[in-house]
Amino acid sequence: MTFAAHAGVVRGRVSGPDKAPLAFANVAVRGTTQSTATNEQGQYQFRLEAGSYELVFQYVGFRPQFTTVRVAGGDTATTLDVTLLPESYQLKEVLVRAKDRDPAYALVQHAIEWRRYHRAEVAGFSARTYLKGLVRLLDVPAKILGIIKTDPSLKPGVIYLSESVSELTFRQPNVVRERMIASRVSGNSRGFSFNRASGRSFNFYDNLLQSGFSERGFVSPIAQNAMLFYRYELVGTTEQNGRQIHKIKVSPRHRNDPAFSGYIYLNDGDWHLHSLDLSLGQNAGIEYVESIRIEQQFMPAPSRPDVWVLQSQKLSMTGQGMGFKGSGSFNAVFSNYRVQAIYPARPTEKAEAVAAAKPDAPITRETVAEVKKQRPSLPNLKRRVREQVKAVEAQPEAVAGVEPLGKGEVLRIEKGANERDSTFWNEVRPIPLTAEERKDYHVKDSAEVIKRSRPYQDSLDRKRNQLSPAQVLLTGYNYSNSFRRRTIYVSSIFNGLLYNTVEGVTLNLEATYTQRYEDRRSYSLTPALRYGFGARLFSPSLAGGYTFRPLSFTRVGFMVGRTIEDFDPATQLTPFINTSYTLLRNRNYAKYYQRDGGEINFRHELVNGLMLRTALGYADRRELQNHSNKVVIDVPGRAFTPNVPVNEELPDPSFGRNQSLTAFAELTWQPGQEYMTRPDGKFNMGSKYPRLRAAWRQGISGVLGSDVRYTRLEAGVRKDLELGLLGQMHLDGTVGGFLGNPRLSFMDYRHFSGNLTGFAANFDQFQLLDYYRFSTRQRYLEAHVNHHFNGFFLNKIPLLRRLKWQEVASFNYLSTPAVGHYVELGAGIEHIFKVFRVDVYTGLRSGQQLSTGIRVGAGF
Repeated sequence: MTFAAHAGVVRGRVSGPDKAPLAFANVAVRGTTQSTATNEQGQYQFRLEAGSYELVFQYVGFRPQFTTVRVAGGDTATTLDVTLLPESYQLKEVLVRAKDRDPAYALVQHAIEWRRYHRAEVAGFSARTYLKGLVRLLDVPAKILGIIKTDPSLKPGVIYLSESVSELTFRQPNVVRERMIASRVSGNSRGFSFNRASGRSFNFYDNLLQSGFSERGFVSPIAQNAMLFYRYELVGTTEQNGRQIHKIKVSPRHRNDPAFSGYIYLNDGDWHLHSLDLSLGQNAGIEYVESIRIEQQFMPAPSRPDVWVLQSQKLSMTGQGMGFKGSGSFNAVFSNYRVQAIYPARPTEKAEAVAAAKPDAPITRETVAEVKKQRPSLPNLKRRVREQVKAVEAQPEAVAGVEPLGKGEVLRIEKGANERDSTFWNEVRPIPLTAEERKDYHVKDSAEVIKRSRPYQDSLDRKRNQLSPAQVLLTGYNYSNSFRRRTIYVSSIFNGLLYNTVEGVTLNLEATYTQRYEDRRSYSLTPALRYGFGARLFSPSLAGGYTFRPLSFTRVGFMVGRTIEDFDPATQLTPFINTSYTLLRNRNYAKYYQRDGGEINFRHELVNGLMLRTALGYADRRELQNHSNKVVIDVPGRAFTPNVPVNEELPDPSFGRNQSLTAFAELTWQPGQEYMTRPDGKFNMGSKYPRLRAAWRQGISGVLGSDVRYTRLEAGVRKDLELGLLGQMHLDGTVGGFLGNPRLSFMDYRHFSGNLTGFAANFDQFQLLDYYRFSTRQRYLEAHVNHHFNGFFLNKIPLLRRLKWQEVASFNYLSTPAVGHYVELGAGIEHIFKVFRVDVYTGLRSGQQLSTGIRVGAGF
C-alpha cells in the first residue's frame, strides 16, 4: 500500500450493466500486492505514484475487467468508472462427467482431495489488513421486556463505525499474530477498535468453521465429510485468463444441517477456491443473529501464482431480539502479501498431465490418475510443513517483515494507534467512506467534545438515574456520575429480603461504590448491613479492592466486619432457593455460623498465564441456633432440623466458639495462554491446553488465640474439549487432602457442593449429594464431566429440531475414605426456550443406587 504524500489518486465507481453499484467489488493493481474494494455505493479509490498501471476489477459472479490507467502524480486525481458484465457460465464446457449425479460432485471431490494440501501449502505469510466495521440499529423499543427503560442515547441509525489498519502474520500450524497500527472509532477518539482481522477470518479449507455464532460450528462445503451435508449443482463453467472457473451452487442436504447455502467458485486443475458467496440462516443453528452472509475473493500470491491467498472478505449480519432490530457488516482487505510456500512452484494438474503424456497424445483419465499418484502424501506433507515452520521460526523476518510480538500475544494495539489524523486515514484507507459514514464521523466527532463535557454527561445521568419500581424490586438501582467515572449500585429487595431458621426474616442491604480511571485502574467499596429480625442479630461488614496494575491484573482487597456464613463456602444453596424451600417446603437445608474478623487478599499475574492469589484471614467464629420456625406452607409430618450439619466423619460438628488464623495461596497456570494488549491493559483469551491449579491452605495455631492447626494441599485441572459436530466436553478434576493429624472445626473441612433441591444453581457440580454429609478432613478425589452434544441427536428428529433443544450428559465422581466411591450419572436437555435446562440424575455409592432426581436451571 502506498503512503506517499504527493501520490496521485485514482477513483471511480464500479457498477453492473443496470448501473446499480457493485458493493465490495475488488480492485487491484496487476503485478503488485496493492488492492482495494468498493464501498456500499460502488466507489473505490487508489493512491499511486506517477506511472502507468493495469487495474483489475473483480466481483463474484461477474467477468473481470482489465483497464490501463496513467497516473500523473502530484496530488492529481484521475476518475475511472467501470461497468462489469455478469459472467457467462456454460455447461457445455465441463470436461468431467458423472453418470448418476450432477457433474458438480466430481469437481467438488477434486477440491476435497486437495483441501489438506491447500490448507498447508503456505508455511507463513505477512499482509497488511484494513478492516471496517459498521453496525446499525433499525428499531429500538421504548422498554426492554416492557419493564426496563431503554437507554435514551440508543436511537435508530449507526451505533458503531470503526476502521483499523493492522500488520497480520501467520505461520503453520495456525499461529496468527496481529499488530494494529491505526484505529479509529466514530465518536470516541480515546477508544480502540474492536475489529480484529485475525478474529473474523473464515478458512473454508478447514473441515469445521467455529465462527462464534454457533456452539457446534458449520461444515465447510469442501470438508472431508461435506458430501454428507451438502447437495451440489454445477451452474456452469467459464474461462478467465486462460483458467477455467466452475460455479457451483451448494445447499444443505437436510434442512437443519450446519451447512451453508450459496455459491463456491473453483479453479479447474489446481482446485483452489477462486471466490465464494455463502449464507447461513436460522435453520443452520446460528445464535444471536438471524442471518449471516460471507463473501470471499482469492487471488494468486505475489511471485507465487500457484498459491492462492485471501484478497478480501465481507461479513454481513442481520438480527433482532427483545424489541431491537439491527444489521452489521465487517469488510476486510488484504494487501502487501509476503508469502513463504511449503513446496516449490508447481504447474497445475492439467499441465502436469500434458507433460506426462506423449507428444500430441490426448490427455486421458489414466494420464491424470498417474499425475494424482505423484501428489505429496499426507505424511510427506506434514513433514514438509514441519521443516518450513522451523525455518520460519528461525527467521520470522523472512516472512513477517515486522517486529515479532510477545509469546502468546495474538494482538497488540500500538500506543498512539487512536491518534492518527484525517490526513493519515485519507492516504491509507483503501475503501472510500460512504456518505452515511462520512456524516457519522462528522456528527459524532464534532459532538464528542460536547458529550465529554460535564453538563452533557450530567444531563444524560439525570435520565439514567431516575428510580423505577422495577429497579427497587428486581434489578437494583444504579447511580452514575459519568464525568467522574463513578457508579453506586444498590441491590434490590428481591436480593436483599431473605428468610432462614437461624436469623428469621433477614434484611441484607448492600451497596457498591466504584471509581474507574482511564488507564483501567479502579477501586470499589461494598458496605453491607444485615439484620436478622428473629435472632435480633446485626451483621455489618465492609469489603473493597483496588486494581492498580491492569497489565498484570494486580489487585489488593480486604474484608472486615461480621458475616453470616454457610459451612460450605461454595454451596449451591443461593439465598433465594434456601428461602423458598424453608418457607414452602419446611426444608432448612442451609446451616450457618457467625464470623467476626477480617481478611486481606492479593492477586497478581507473575508471567503470562501464571496467576497468583493469596489471602490472610482472622476470624472469631460462633455457633448459631435456630430462632424462627415460621412457614408459608406447613408440610404435615415434616419439622425443621437443628442448625447442626450432619456428617459421616464428624458425628457432632458443634464447636461453640473458636478463633482461626489462616493463610491461603493458589497458583493457576494456563499453558499457551493467548492474550491481547492495548495501551490501557492486557486481556487474556484462553488456550487450547488444560488449566492447572495448585492450592495451599494453612491453619496457624497459637497466634491471636487461633485454635486451628492444619495443612491442606490441593491440585486441579480443567479442560474444554472441542469435538466438532459431536459437541463440547468440559472436564474438571481435583485431588487433595489434609496432612498429618489436623486440628480444625467443621467449617474448615473440605466440602463438596451438593444439591437436594429441584433447582440447579451450577450444573458443573453434584446434584444429588447431601450438602454436608461427605465433607472430609482426609484425602479426596473429585471429578466432573459435562458433555454438550449441541443438538447432534435431536437435530435429526424432525419434530424436535425446530425447538433447537440440545442434549447434554453428565458424570460426577467423589472418592473419600468415608464415602468410598460415589457416582452421579445425568442426562438432560438444554436451550429450552433458549434459557432453561432440565436433567435427570441417578446417584450410586459403591455400585448401589442411592437416589434419582430431576434438576432445573439455566442452560444457555
